[in-house]
Amino acid sequence: MPAWLPRAMVLALALYACFQLGSWAFDQLIGLLINVLIAFFLALAIEPAVSRMSSRGMRRGLATFLVFLAVLIAAAGFVALLGSMLAGQIVDMVEDFPKYLDSVINWVNQSFHTELSRVEVQDSVLHSDWLQKYVQNSATGVLDISTTVLGGLFRLLTIFLFSFYFAADGPRLRRALCSVLPPAKQAEVLRAWEIAVDKTGGYLYSRGLMALVSGIAHYILLVILGVPYAPALAIWVGLVSQFIPTIGTYLAGALPMLIAFTVDPWYALWVLGFVVVYQQFENYALQPKLTSRTVDIHPAVAFGSVIVGTALMGAVGALIAIPAVATLQAFLGAYVKRYDVTDDLRVHGRHQQRGEPALMRLRRSWRTAGSNEGRGGQDGAGEHPERV
Repeated sequence: MPAWLPRAMVLALALYACFQLGSWAFDQLIGLLINVLIAFFLALAIEPAVSRMSSRGMRRGLATFLVFLAVLIAAAGFVALLGSMLAGQIVDMVEDFPKYLDSVINWVNQSFHTELSRVEVQDSVLHSDWLQKYVQNSATGVLDISTTVLGGLFRLLTIFLFSFYFAADGPRLRRALCSVLPPAKQAEVLRAWEIAVDKTGGYLYSRGLMALVSGIAHYILLVILGVPYAPALAIWVGLVSQFIPTIGTYLAGALPMLIAFTVDPWYALWVLGFVVVYQQFENYALQPKLTSRTVDIHPAVAFGSVIVGTALMGAVGALIAIPAVATLQAFLGAYVKRYDVTDDLRVHGRHQQRGEPALMRLRRSWRTAGSNEGRGGQDGAGEHPERV
């Protein structure tokens, strides 16, 4: 046996053990790492407001606390308003359920010539096996629901604590990070941090504006139709449609459709049509103008980034995918060397005609170059390309 073989075997086993230990630790800490990532992007989002308040003489910790307090008050007010709306609407729907059931039974009897009654339908539903199984499963799942709620509250507390630290001690964190890097790398890290702040803030700013426009538009529609709780429904549509990518618009429109259906079934169709039409207006007219200066990403790249983020981290990845890709694109754009594009017909989406002599193509390219130089310089400066 060679002398190096035992050492190589021990080294291979040690590396394999380290890999297994690292994989186990990563699986155990993946939830915490995702919370830290969410907290980091949340701190980047409030960084401009905190820095502006800090530059006016306010302590950075106090400024961060005031920003978080304003966000929490706004979120609590929205949840309370939406909760009261849903509670009242559910009570109304439960009270009017016998009337809805009678109308459905009458329509079935008239359409299919049956003789159903509400009492028979209620008895069959109450004594069905699937309802009893559902009640049993719901009773046994109360503990699981309580555990999920407590886990969600603990996760929110963790995110807020980390984001408060990142925002309040942002300068100290940057100094600590730069202290272990050479000067050239320090400048790159600070530049990447600044780009991330600009892109994340710009993303939230543009989404906030689009949420405002969407909420106003849907509020006007709901008021015209006479749908109750129009302000809360408009806020719901504006926020959910903008901050849940790809499918947020249709999730947001489901609740107004349901409420409108209780008023008049045709109103639900009106709401559905308006949601579809407004989505097209937003995609092709409103969003390009609002995001061109903040988060300039091609729609295909944005859609692909949302899909990748969802596949990697679920709903959290879908939410932070667009600002993360915008930051990466802006940072890498400074290191990609670009050249002047050749003046070729194929660049502009056109093709040369068949059988066209090479001399004619050369003359046309010379003529185009000469006209470009004539527009860029003074009269008589240089000679015409054909003369040369």
